Amino acid sequence: MPSIEYQILQCTEAKAIENAAHVQTLWSGYGTIKRYTLEGGKHRSVIVKHILLPESGKHPRGWNTDLSHQRKVRSYAVESYWYQHYAPLTNPNCRVPQLLHAEAEGSMRLLIMEDLNVSGFPIRLTPETVSISAAKNCLTWLAHFHGKFMQVQSKGLWEIGSYWYLDTRPDELAKMKNKSLKQMASAIDRRLNEAKFQTLLHGDAKVANFCFGSENQVAAVDFQYVGRGCGIKDVAYFISSCFAEEDCQHYEEELLRHYFNELESAMANPIDFQLVKQEWSALYKYAWADLYRFLDGWSDGHWKMHGYSKRLTQSVLKELNYV
Repeated sequence: MPSIEYQILQCTEAKAIENAAHVQTLWSGYGTIKRYTLEGGKHRSVIVKHILLPESGKHPRGWNTDLSHQRKVRSYAVESYWYQHYAPLTNPNCRVPQLLHAEAEGSMRLLIMEDLNVSGFPIRLTPETVSISAAKNCLTWLAHFHGKFMQVQSKGLWEIGSYWYLDTRPDELAKMKNKSLKQMASAIDRRLNEAKFQTLLHGDAKVANFCFGSENQVAAVDFQYVGRGCGIKDVAYFISSCFAEEDCQHYEEELLRHYFNELESAMANPIDFQLVKQEWSALYKYAWADLYRFLDGWSDGHWKMHGYSKRLTQSVLKELNYV
C-alpha cells in the first residue's frame, strides 16, 4: 500500500505536507488521529484516522476480551462504510466531515477527511462548558439526522446502533450488580428494538463528538456505532453526556420539546409525526434504563448513574411489573 503521505497528496492535490500534529490516540490504542497541514491543493489541512488493528486490545477498564476486540474491528469497518455510502446523503442541518479517501488492507484502515476546524467548526465543548443553547443545537442536528434517515435500512452498518447495544455486551451484562435490572434487560432491549418507527442512530452522540461553529452551527464526527434504532436512544445518551442530575431533571421538558419540534420540521417522508412523537416520548425512560443497564456492568458508580437516571430506570421496572 502507498504511504499515508502519498495518499494525502494524491487525494488533496497538495504540493507538500508542512506538518503532522497528533490529535488523539484511538480507544484502547487501536490507532491515531492526526491533522496534516498542507501546502497548495484543495485543502489547508486534513484529518487522518489511521486504524491499526492489533491481535488483541488493551482496554482502559480491563475489558480485554476477544468479543471486545471483534466489536472494535467491526466498528471501524462500519465507520468506513458509513462515510462512503451514507454520509453523502446528509445535508447541512446534520453536517458531517467530507470523506476524501478511504483505504483498507489487512489490519490497517485509513480515512482521510475534511478538517472541520478549517471549515468553520473549531470549538469543542465538555459537560463543564456546554450551555443549554449549545445542547439544543446538537439536538437539532440529531433531529435532522433522524428525520433524514427515518425508516431507512441499515445495510452495511450495525443491525442495531449504539455502542452499548445489549447483544454486543454479554460481558458487561454478566457483571451487573442490579439484579432486577439485569433480569429485565432483554425486555427493555426488545421494547426499544421493536418500536414501530426506526431511523439511523449516530450511536455515540456524546457532546465530545460534536464540533461547534459560530451562529449555532454544529457538525458531528465518530460514526463507529451507527446503525438502525429508535432515535430517542441518541437523545437520552446525548443529554446524559452533558448534564448532571439536577440539570437533566430541570431541562428535560425543554430539551425534549426542542428536539421534537426540530424532528417535525426535518421529517420529509409521509409518516405521521404525532405517532413518532408519541412512541418515542414514551420510550425516553427506556432509553435511559438501557444505558443504565450498560453502565451498571461496565463501570459501577459511573457519574451518569445519578438520581435522575435511577428514577427513570425504576419507573421502567415498575411499568414492566417487576418491582
